[in-house]
Amino acid sequence: MNSPNNMLVLNAFDPNATRALKDAERVMVERRRKSFGDAVPLFYQEPVHFVRASGVWLYDQEGQPYLDAYNNVPSVGHSHPHVVQAIAEQSTRLNTHTRYLSEVVTGYAERFLATFPADLSNVLFTSTGTESVDLAMRIARYHTGAAGFIVTRFAYHGHSSAVAEITPAFGPGVALGAHVRTVPAPDGYRGDPDVGTTFARHVEEAIADLDRHGFGFAGLVLDSICSSDGLFVDPPGFLRATADVVRRAGGLYIADEVQPGFGRMGSGMWGFARHGLVPDIVVTGKPMGNGMPIAAVIARPDVMASFARQSGYFNTFGGNTVCCAAAAAVLDVIEQEQLIARAARVGQYLKQGFKKLMCNFNGIGDVRGAGLYLGVDCVKPGTREPDTQLALRLINELRRRRILISTCGPAGNVLKIRPPLQFDIEHCDLLLDNVAEILTSGRSDDSGGWTDWRGIQSVRRRALP
Repeated sequence: MNSPNNMLVLNAFDPNATRALKDAERVMVERRRKSFGDAVPLFYQEPVHFVRASGVWLYDQEGQPYLDAYNNVPSVGHSHPHVVQAIAEQSTRLNTHTRYLSEVVTGYAERFLATFPADLSNVLFTSTGTESVDLAMRIARYHTGAAGFIVTRFAYHGHSSAVAEITPAFGPGVALGAHVRTVPAPDGYRGDPDVGTTFARHVEEAIADLDRHGFGFAGLVLDSICSSDGLFVDPPGFLRATADVVRRAGGLYIADEVQPGFGRMGSGMWGFARHGLVPDIVVTGKPMGNGMPIAAVIARPDVMASFARQSGYFNTFGGNTVCCAAAAAVLDVIEQEQLIARAARVGQYLKQGFKKLMCNFNGIGDVRGAGLYLGVDCVKPGTREPDTQLALRLINELRRRRILISTCGPAGNVLKIRPPLQFDIEHCDLLLDNVAEILTSGRSDDSGGWTDWRGIQSVRRRALP
């Protein structure tokens, strides 16, 4: 399989292709490269320059709107007025750390914890998902006395030195730690359809190997939707067998909810709940504050007590009052706008639309996901072999039509559709119609027409406003 094997090259701009850009964009790209070097890639064959955003729309320097079907960090919508107001009001009063008493911070912690199962009753605030994963690993080591961790084969969990060692998605240039084992993602499309049994067996084998090499088993760190691996969520409940394996071995089940959390999957607040299990530790990231730098580690009190006895924790500005005010406003919006129910309803509509497209185009091999997080698997016709070029053609042609998605999976062949939770039916129609037209324009047959995802002959292009 021809695979990029590095998430940073998926859907990345070629920095040597600036000649094809307009003068203004070329100059900005060159200025950016001079400042950042080549360590921070841009998206798309033609990078896009945004200056403002609102709801599910981003606007470029010419005022042109782009439909955002990709960004999960502004989870309740870009520049949501309720969140913006909460940030502004709190910043005029007080912004300080968690070593002072604060009703803003403590009140938010209580409200936030109420969204979890009762067993998960302690929280520590950080500033990013990377910090949260790093801290969760420290806590797991203190609680278990072991050093070994297990992740999926193309997992992404963050950027610190410790977390990069459990992030195989960075590719062969970033070595995994000797204390880390990878397991195949629970892929029911290309792998064993009995994903629950197979995944649990792979984890059990990895635990045995960690023990054999003297590391012991501290925990399984698992994104509840396997986002970077290509999105694997079905059937609901299949992860329970793995959780049982982890507990029997004395390790901790660490659920990475940075991407699937906050109602995105449409079946509740947290992705792990779809599987009917309760993790030992949960980590969250910036969707918690709609992009403000707040994240968290949530754990069972006995697990947190092991850490407190031996170490304790302080983060100068993790959980500061302004970020907690933003995070509380996010909970307000999720509740008041019923965004979890919307994610279920709109996500199902979008998923069915892509499944209808799959019936017409043999370049779509699978459509999977839950709520407003979908993966569309691009394959070479008549096979299940990944078609990276088709995925790239789709995302770049959509970008030219001012619609933003990206890719995931080791081969970069899975369309990654993960919009803000304000996404609605009209936005789904816009995305589906444009994908249908792009796929139609690339057909080489002369069938004289096809039945589109609505069951209507011919494609009608829906233009952006």
